[in-house]
Amino acid sequence: MNHSEISSFIWGTADLLRSSFKQHEYGDIILPFTVMRRLDVVLEPTKQAVLEAAAKSVPAGPLRDKMLKKAAGVDFYNTSCFTMEGLLQDADGIRENITQYVTSFSSDIVDIFEKFKIFEVIKNLDEYDLLFLVVERFCNPKVDLSPESISNADMGDIYEELIRKFSEMSNETAGEHFSPRDGLRLASELLVAGEMDDLTRPNRIVKVCDPCAGTGGALTVFADRVAEINPQATVVTYAQEINGQSYAICKSDTILKGGNVVNVHLGDTLADDQMQGETFGYQISNPPYGVDWKKSKAAVTKERETLGFAGRFGAGLPRISDGQLLFVQHMVSKMRAPEDGGGRVAVFLNGSPLFTGSAGSGESEIRRYLLQHDLVDAIVAMPNDFFFNTGIATYIWVLDNTKEERRKGKVQLINANGIYNKMRKSLGSKRNEFSDEQIAQIIGLYNDFEDADSKLSKVFENDEFGYVTVDVRRPQRDEQGEIVRDKKGRPVADKELNDTENIPLTESVEDYMVREVLPYAPDAWIEPKKQKKGQMLELRDGGVVGYEIPFTRHFYEYTPLRPSSEILAEIRELEASIAEKLQKAGL
Repeated sequence: MNHSEISSFIWGTADLLRSSFKQHEYGDIILPFTVMRRLDVVLEPTKQAVLEAAAKSVPAGPLRDKMLKKAAGVDFYNTSCFTMEGLLQDADGIRENITQYVTSFSSDIVDIFEKFKIFEVIKNLDEYDLLFLVVERFCNPKVDLSPESISNADMGDIYEELIRKFSEMSNETAGEHFSPRDGLRLASELLVAGEMDDLTRPNRIVKVCDPCAGTGGALTVFADRVAEINPQATVVTYAQEINGQSYAICKSDTILKGGNVVNVHLGDTLADDQMQGETFGYQISNPPYGVDWKKSKAAVTKERETLGFAGRFGAGLPRISDGQLLFVQHMVSKMRAPEDGGGRVAVFLNGSPLFTGSAGSGESEIRRYLLQHDLVDAIVAMPNDFFFNTGIATYIWVLDNTKEERRKGKVQLINANGIYNKMRKSLGSKRNEFSDEQIAQIIGLYNDFEDADSKLSKVFENDEFGYVTVDVRRPQRDEQGEIVRDKKGRPVADKELNDTENIPLTESVEDYMVREVLPYAPDAWIEPKKQKKGQMLELRDGGVVGYEIPFTRHFYEYTPLRPSSEILAEIRELEASIAEKLQKAGL
């Protein structure tokens, strides 16, 4: 069986559960048993060696733990006399035996199963007389989950395919858990582009982090790419994940790969940064789109007020309904310092962070910070219908705090919206995918760094995304048409005529007013903006500086309307065709 067939077989376990459990509960049962079976077959070849080591009179502690891991040949072990297949030899005692089997794993693995709430799962299955049947199904010889048959990457695909199906059944958001592998390959290629000197150094230690790790798929894809570039490199992965189930899978996957599970954290990244003080040369992530951050608000606001730019959220706070730019700021704070080699980030976002919010808003202030500090390297528009849970427009933002000379002070926009292949069979909302050649094409556009094709790539100065919002006022007039003035002789503004103008940063406000406003309203003036208490807005020429990245506008191509005569001819042709069909039908 390939990994897709195995995924389908495992998914078939739901047939056993239908009459006893609700659909949204299937994943809580099937996922931990999938992990359990994978761990079971990995340990099978060294089972006897571990039992012999466990029989030695070595007291519990680090020395015994190290001895047992050495006997197992991997960074975990199980000291129970049972295997999953062995559990089937005693149907009547299976609940007691599997409980003992699970608690006999090393502590990190027990933590994983506790996050899966495995003991509650075992209890519920036993009460419905399903525990034996579920274990039996996972031990079916057709399903070989050994590393020799299923690679870690394929195992990751199996986990994620199962999560996607369970999420669809329970109307949850699959995109909060994982991203399509072809998208992650592109993000990884964007991360390593231009960094070959850094990544190919002998004995290179590469630190990479995903603060919204899900099951760890992004870290796996990046690590595999680095291994291709430099087999001697050591990739050290760091992760934080808020969902207990996804955290458990990510942690088990890290253990199976020999990674350091101390670097895998459970918790709310925004409210509880569990990697304080750590910085990374590389970060890759797909934070949730359009999800509110109400639960994190108190901690985030406190950090901003007490630490400012010394914390993670000094640039600003976006509207409460969408926390994407908070994750971006978090990742910026984790970038390795330029003097230590710098950091690069590839993060998936929807269209909202590009333009939401007027000048002075939290979103605009965050964009201002990113662009004025020259952190935005490139933004790549992805095809629609590319992700499993949404068909909306998505983008990869590439951030870099040590840009190469030709890219300094500039941002490259790459329109890959039309670069894709149609899938033969859709997966959820995902109907489009990248081939290896298409990923190479996009990376080629990035490396060329020029307006090679107006439909695909454009390069802008950072300030081209900036503007000044000014308040334009016109005077109130009395019945005789005279300007109404206050006690100091100043014109009183007519509220009905209040207006604002967004003037590009690259243009003089005065010149703009002379050309665009005063010819039509010669009595107009700019009412200077004022800084409110606690604000750190940038004021210029009486207005507030804002930033937006109108990606779609820069690649928009006008399609002329067809001549009316052509449309009329087509309508008449259709009418004639309909009349002919009606006549043949005798109507």
